[in-house]
Amino acid sequence: MKNINELNKILKDKSITTLYQPIVNLKNGEVIGYEALSRGPLNSPLFFPDKLFETAKDFDLIWDLEQLCRMKALENSYGLDKNKYLFLNVDPLIIKDSKFKQGFTKEFLAKHNITPESVIFEITEKTSISDYKNFKNVINNYVEQGYKIAIDDIGSGYSGLTTLSEIRPHFIKIDIELIRNIDKDTFKQALIKTFVTLSENTNMKLIAEGIETEAELRTLISLNVYAGQGFFLQKPSPIFNEIPLNIKDMIIDIKENFDYSFGINKHYIGQIISGESSFTEAVSCKLMKDYFSLTKATGACIVDANASPVGLIMEHTLNSNLATQYGNAVFGKRPVSIIMDRNPLIVDFNTSISTVSKIAMERDDSRLYDYVIVTKSNKYSGIVTIKRLLEYTTTLERNYAKELNPLTGLPGNTIIFNVLNEVIQSKKNFCILYFDLNNFKIYNDTYGFENGDKVIKFTADIIQTSIKHCFPFNSFVGHIGGDDFVSIFEGPFESCVALCKDFINSFDKAIIEFFNEKDRANGYIIAHDRKGNEDVFSLTSISIAGMYGNFKNFSAADDISKYIAHIKKQVKAEKKSSYFIEDINMIYEFSENI
Repeated sequence: MKNINELNKILKDKSITTLYQPIVNLKNGEVIGYEALSRGPLNSPLFFPDKLFETAKDFDLIWDLEQLCRMKALENSYGLDKNKYLFLNVDPLIIKDSKFKQGFTKEFLAKHNITPESVIFEITEKTSISDYKNFKNVINNYVEQGYKIAIDDIGSGYSGLTTLSEIRPHFIKIDIELIRNIDKDTFKQALIKTFVTLSENTNMKLIAEGIETEAELRTLISLNVYAGQGFFLQKPSPIFNEIPLNIKDMIIDIKENFDYSFGINKHYIGQIISGESSFTEAVSCKLMKDYFSLTKATGACIVDANASPVGLIMEHTLNSNLATQYGNAVFGKRPVSIIMDRNPLIVDFNTSISTVSKIAMERDDSRLYDYVIVTKSNKYSGIVTIKRLLEYTTTLERNYAKELNPLTGLPGNTIIFNVLNEVIQSKKNFCILYFDLNNFKIYNDTYGFENGDKVIKFTADIIQTSIKHCFPFNSFVGHIGGDDFVSIFEGPFESCVALCKDFINSFDKAIIEFFNEKDRANGYIIAHDRKGNEDVFSLTSISIAGMYGNFKNFSAADDISKYIAHIKKQVKAEKKSSYFIEDINMIYEFSENI
């Protein structure tokens, strides 16, 4: 009875406190919106939201409590920037209630200086959704009015793949349990990467909840998660706080480090956009018809009051509606929003062209040739036609394929030298590793060219596997020629050393399978040297010559090549699998201090 009395008092006195926690874009550190979080009175047994809502549910007062929480959240949001979203938690049972509909009229929101486009209904599945068909209809009704939908706590409770499939929300919020210690859990990383791919293919934005450490933040940025919230970024507050400047700078710095792309992936969709005009949802179908008639455009982006894309109208869609009986009379003066596509393909300015091409080609046939909308900081930036995308992609892939080694499929010298020059210009710390097989010519002469090619292919595969496992998002592997390979990646010096140790261990265990039983047992090959004399040779091993640091003091890729060749001679003198990485930062620091 104590809790119900406390709850009734809270409802009567309207003693709910609203806190706002920022949701942060993990690409640029900008706050995209705030989640409204409700708390009971301080020192009350119902202060914490779990206990508060549990009590309301037990005594059938959940509607009354949710209504009060929303009212408080809206009343206190007067100072919210119009360019920011307000995330409001809503139970699936409540959103279908007629009283909820009445509470979210445009007049009601306008009273609090808020537009439907700024409101995100965050579906918190405290209860399961039993009738997806009717619930989906309810959701679609709100979406058509301009509201957006988020599904909360994906990965826990009722929030599963069925809900995602049926609702198709604008935002997916990943449960805190999947985020906690993600930097130490490769399974969680693989799971989140799957969600990232899903979000990129469906235009659903991914938000990671409960970020509490720098290591978690770094991992989420490396996985290309769109946004995040948590105590590490900013704690909930009664006012709309920005995140600390040092945290924002950290996000930008981390993102820049992980954003470095090599080869074909360094081409971004923003490089080929066309700055076509955008229109508001209120523009009439007739005006859009006139626009298409007077220009070469066959589509247009529809934006909200904040210049964020909310839809796409293609000329063929407009014409098919106007061409029906009474089409002009029915649609001519009405807003284009009633027939526009509310779920077009929208990608960020810095998304790689190859990624956009893949996503675009996986769309339904009916939408295959629709424009791709490109945004920058969530604002409309331009469009890319499918013709332009295909032409550019085809040219890229054709030119890139010319430079690939026919045996291993890895980039050859032209691309390698281009990447090395990019490393010099980037002025960041990189690790460059030069891989060279020892006694490979003896193996090739003894076992034949066909088996020699198998060893080359094996070496290429194990290098790629090792590098991509340790540095999946910011690494490059090239085939210089013969039995020589190079890898370039970003990462701490200690990680580079650990990689070399693990690689040599794996290589030495696997390479012996390419020798016959006699040579494996002996641990050597008896063969003829270049002068025709019989001699004893060690089994094939590998030398790794490395350079680590900032390469700004090198003037060209050829200078790096000469420098690392000198290191390679030292490593090969070991006559066994070995490595050496020279920290060039230490050398330059020493020379500058002399």
